[in-house]
Amino acid sequence: MFTVDPSDLDPSELVYRVMTFQHIPEDRKKKRKARKVSDLYTRCNFPPFKHFIIVNGTTKEVLRSHWEGDMISGNFSTTHGKTTDGLARIYLKLCERYSMKSNWRGYSYVDEMRDNAILQLSQVGLQFNEFKGQNPFAYFTATLSNSFTRVLNLERKNQDIRDNLLQEAGQMPSFNRQLEHEERERSKWDERIDQERREASGTNF
Repeated sequence: MFTVDPSDLDPSELVYRVMTFQHIPEDRKKKRKARKVSDLYTRCNFPPFKHFIIVNGTTKEVLRSHWEGDMISGNFSTTHGKTTDGLARIYLKLCERYSMKSNWRGYSYVDEMRDNAILQLSQVGLQFNEFKGQNPFAYFTATLSNSFTRVLNLERKNQDIRDNLLQEAGQMPSFNRQLEHEERERSKWDERIDQERREASGTNF
């Protein structure tokens, strides 16, 4: 790590990225329901931007996202931009490492969590907006956490349904349901014993 002195940089050798929707076609169907600027334009697979350089004291546009061809005769496109092989490998490694954390690896459906997280990253990974933050790793980690938690809540809900059906059929429910029942009964007995002790000692609070 080293610090770069801005005074040592030549402005003519820098490329400036500007986050903008100027070159994105408007979506007139969404105009009435728009809640933010991006809702007014055609949906993009990642935040749009332009690149500028400084030539002889004036700015010149050299590149724009979601665009095929040159600046004059080119056209808007959202199909040529995609996740690179390197970024895809990062997604896979992140999901694998995150699933090995102590609070996730013990679940029998951790593979389903991992697969769901990979799918989610492939859909929203490019949506990271560098204008709003400088840490894409935090964005990816938050996406993983939300995806894993979503699968966990869904599995718990399904498990409760299965346990209810088993109990209605007179069968033994899952081990977790049995432990929860034992804990509730133990709490009831502890509360009852404490109440009897307070009544025997003449106190009631």
